[in-house]
Amino acid sequence: MTLGGADGGGCSNEEVNVRQITLLDGSIGQELVVRAGREPTPMWSTEVLIEQPELVREVHAEYFRAGATLATTNTYPVLRDRLEAEGLENRLEALWATAVEVACNARDAHGSGRVAGAIGPLVGSYRPDACPPPEQAEILYADIVAALSPVVDLLLFETMSSVAQAEGALRAANKVALPVWLAISVDDVDGTRLRSGEPLSALAPVLQRSAPAALLINCSLPEAVTAGLDIVATFGVPFGAYANGFTQITEAFVNGPQTVDKLTQRRDLDPLAYARFAMQWLDQGASIVGGCCEIGPAHIAELARQIHGRGYEII
Repeated sequence: MTLGGADGGGCSNEEVNVRQITLLDGSIGQELVVRAGREPTPMWSTEVLIEQPELVREVHAEYFRAGATLATTNTYPVLRDRLEAEGLENRLEALWATAVEVACNARDAHGSGRVAGAIGPLVGSYRPDACPPPEQAEILYADIVAALSPVVDLLLFETMSSVAQAEGALRAANKVALPVWLAISVDDVDGTRLRSGEPLSALAPVLQRSAPAALLINCSLPEAVTAGLDIVATFGVPFGAYANGFTQITEAFVNGPQTVDKLTQRRDLDPLAYARFAMQWLDQGASIVGGCCEIGPAHIAELARQIHGRGYEII
């Protein structure tokens, strides 16, 4: 079964190729904030993983019930450099194992689906200026790549905001024989550029060298995603998107402690409004859609409903 097969082409009257769409889950961190009912901290989702892992499993389970076919492990911020700053580096291996376990348990209870091992940017989100160079990032990512790759179905590097960040991630991922999805974050004003200011076209040499199994745009305004996908579509790899539901990424968040209370949720992006964007991405050729920050199970359920309504198959 191929990822995102195209419509039509060489079928008999009795056989029709049905377009296949992968439906991702949505936000993990924001869902945990809502469900735990406590003030967020920079290590919020990691703290919940330590103290209430069953809550993380339930979030995964709800996304599967909504129609998602992939669970993204709660490992985005569980990186050595981030945990060292909190004195938690000795918990790394145990946290990775717990995150994978609860995602796999939710998948198994659902009876189908895949698990993606999520890996976020080093140092912090939306900070390509502070990211180590690719040759150093390759080394720093080695431990999480080695830990996750034997126990997940694919690796998902998320919110890579510069060409150098993308290259470092792919260099680390190429050490293992596992499908790798690269998710890049674009400028919220000009979606044809990465958050670093580099044009999306500058990714072409990196993609040619490392050949990820899929390229996605994530954690950007949906309007910016729509603009960027026309360029992403030219790279010749399966592609897709999952946007966030913030009004903007503020300077206070980028340059200070990264807690979601510094960001504001959009009020005009209910499930129907978000689905209009996502269905446009499918019209642009995307075969993978889902949600990022502030996009919850209700959004994914509406996406599932509309994808099925078009006669597509969710895989």
